[in-house]
Amino acid sequence: MTEPDLPAKSGVVAFIGSPTTLSTRAPRGHHSGSRKMRALMIATLLLVAVSMALSLAHALELPGKLRLKEATYRSVQAIYYPGFTIGGFAEIGGIIALAILLYLTPYPSARFWWTLAALAFLLAEHATYWLITHPVNNFWVQDVAMPQSAATFFSMFSRKQTGDWRDLRNVWEASHVARAGLAMLSLVSIAIAATFFAE
Repeated sequence: MTEPDLPAKSGVVAFIGSPTTLSTRAPRGHHSGSRKMRALMIATLLLVAVSMALSLAHALELPGKLRLKEATYRSVQAIYYPGFTIGGFAEIGGIIALAILLYLTPYPSARFWWTLAALAFLLAEHATYWLITHPVNNFWVQDVAMPQSAATFFSMFSRKQTGDWRDLRNVWEASHVARAGLAMLSLVSIAIAATFFAE
């Protein structure tokens, strides 16, 4: 009895008593690389989400904090160290992860452009911190006991702040609203990029 002829390009593998089969699977390394890319994407999503969560938390506090008197506002500002300072490392991690992901993403592709957008938004969020938020941070933590390393960090690129405390408050609060918006755009962009992974 002979085997029936199959179309040369058929994806069906049929045999009767034959010890060999035609493999239609992708190369072994392809699946391994795909799994690593998915793992990197998940880690990146997590880091960007943490960055957004911290900025969004500040933004959501805005209406309530605007009702505080000076003494109370100053006391509240001091509670963000060290928790939010430590959490800020997620922002650095997110930028690094997005840069690596972008480097490993095929160009040109929709996933590449959405990943690039996510990186650009997160870089803009980080730049907002150093250009607007950080210069007034030192004012709020000047009376907080902290290690020398932390004091050095807050004094970097800072200058002695003068003027009405409400002006400094408005700058600080507005910067976090802007940062929350940029971080949210970054998270949405990388989430869209993730949807372009092949099933």
